[in-house]
Amino acid sequence: MTDSNRRGERAVDDEFDDAFEADVDDTRTASRSVSAPGKAKPPTRPRTTTADRGGINPIGRLITFVREVVAELQKVIWPTRKELITYSTVVVVFVSVVTTVVSLLDLGFAKVILLVFGS
Repeated sequence: MTDSNRRGERAVDDEFDDAFEADVDDTRTASRSVSAPGKAKPPTRPRTTTADRGGINPIGRLITFVREVVAELQKVIWPTRKELITYSTVVVVFVSVVTTVVSLLDLGFAKVILLVFGS
């Protein structure tokens, strides 16, 4: 290779190195700008006054409680009639099976105890 070709390759390599270093510097700068964990301020909650909570009056507090309960119940996803019947059937069948198993175990243990200790 001639000296001019080598100089051209070096120039290209130098440009590549400069671009690479610039990218690395951008990455370092970006990572530095992120705040360290635990340094961020937690979000502040608005302060509630006694007037916001229904006041000192017990009737006002009861009314506020009922309003909040109704608001929460509106968020509930209620099952359809078909789902309710299906879920109820599953529960009744499961409880019946478990009751039968426990009853049979109780009867079996009672027989074993009577055989061992006599009547």
